[in-house]
Amino acid sequence: MNRRALLGTGAAAAAVTTLPRLSRAQAANTYRIGVLTDMSGTYRDNTGPTSVICVRQAVAEFANRGINIEVIEADHQNRPDLGVSLARQWYDQGIDMLLDVPTSSVGLAVQQVTREKNKAVLQVGSATADLTGQACSPNAVHWAYDTYMLAKSTGAAMVKAGGDSWYFITADYAFGHALERDTTAQVKASGGKVLGAVRTPFPGTTDFSSFLVQAMATRPKIIGLANAGLDTINCVKQAAEFGVTRRGTRLACMLMFITDVHSIGLEQGGGLVLTESFYWDMNDRTRAFLNRVKPRLANVYPNCIHAGNYSATLHALKAVADMGVPAAKASGADLISRMKAMPTDDDAFGPGSIRADGRKIHPSFLFEVKTKAESRGAWDYLKLLQTTSAEEAFRPLAEGNCPLVRS
Repeated sequence: MNRRALLGTGAAAAAVTTLPRLSRAQAANTYRIGVLTDMSGTYRDNTGPTSVICVRQAVAEFANRGINIEVIEADHQNRPDLGVSLARQWYDQGIDMLLDVPTSSVGLAVQQVTREKNKAVLQVGSATADLTGQACSPNAVHWAYDTYMLAKSTGAAMVKAGGDSWYFITADYAFGHALERDTTAQVKASGGKVLGAVRTPFPGTTDFSSFLVQAMATRPKIIGLANAGLDTINCVKQAAEFGVTRRGTRLACMLMFITDVHSIGLEQGGGLVLTESFYWDMNDRTRAFLNRVKPRLANVYPNCIHAGNYSATLHALKAVADMGVPAAKASGADLISRMKAMPTDDDAFGPGSIRADGRKIHPSFLFEVKTKAESRGAWDYLKLLQTTSAEEAFRPLAEGNCPLVRS
């Protein structure tokens, strides 16, 4: 372990060990939530502090229900070993449920620990569809989005629009591999072909120029960016410097959020296509959610991960209240089962449901980034191109190979 990692582990452990002790009566009526997220790395802006704020917003809206709810947070630094260590310590010291868990390698590892401890994890930041596939768990729900949804919405649409030859620039870990795999399947199913792919080290890659040159050498119509966060932002900016789009090649940002668009800017981002499952300006309910949470935010609007943390927390707390705090604390699997049995509904996502494999179901939306001339003001960045229904947005239940699904 390097010095930064060692110090990070020590700081995180110190945060965990300072959890206050509760009396027996307090503990029986207190439900504890841990937000395990990226507070300092590549995915900080897409998850991190704003995810914590949105969890706390849901808790605030659930107040006065006779339940004590505590929320703590920690930075897993996008490292599976640290994520697992924090999860074990939290569970051993009284945390009942984990939330967010961006970075798919961390999410997969934490999901296994959660099952061992019979706690509950609401996966929001992690993207891999494997979380509800072969790695599915009775102790987990996957909220907001996944790699299958992104591939089906963005990938298939770009092939139908003429982008039938692809080359991938892929983050070299579980998320990137899953996104490249799922998008490749959609491209081929839509009649396109994949010319090749290059894997970029994660984390720590900031210069993507050599990877862009390698991709351009194959003369693809589409360069698929199977990465996220700062990696996607850097790729888009460096592609603009190289004049990639002026040569007739389009960029497919397979995972890009409104927070990334804000960082890139409309001058370079205008015309890019992306898929989200939440946008603040979709309807009266999404605008109402924004107006409630906005006073807590620091010049940032929520993306689908942030809104997903709000939505998942609110639904989980409804289930806790429905079954009672002692029963919810006693078995994470029972809590997840109760969540699946209850329809979901909130201002961020509207009505929905949770399938047997743990996949939370709702529509997905294909957006185009507005040009600077089209934008009417702050964070008015996206225009809707098409909607994929909740029934079609995610991988069919029978195709996931989840052991929880009866054949």
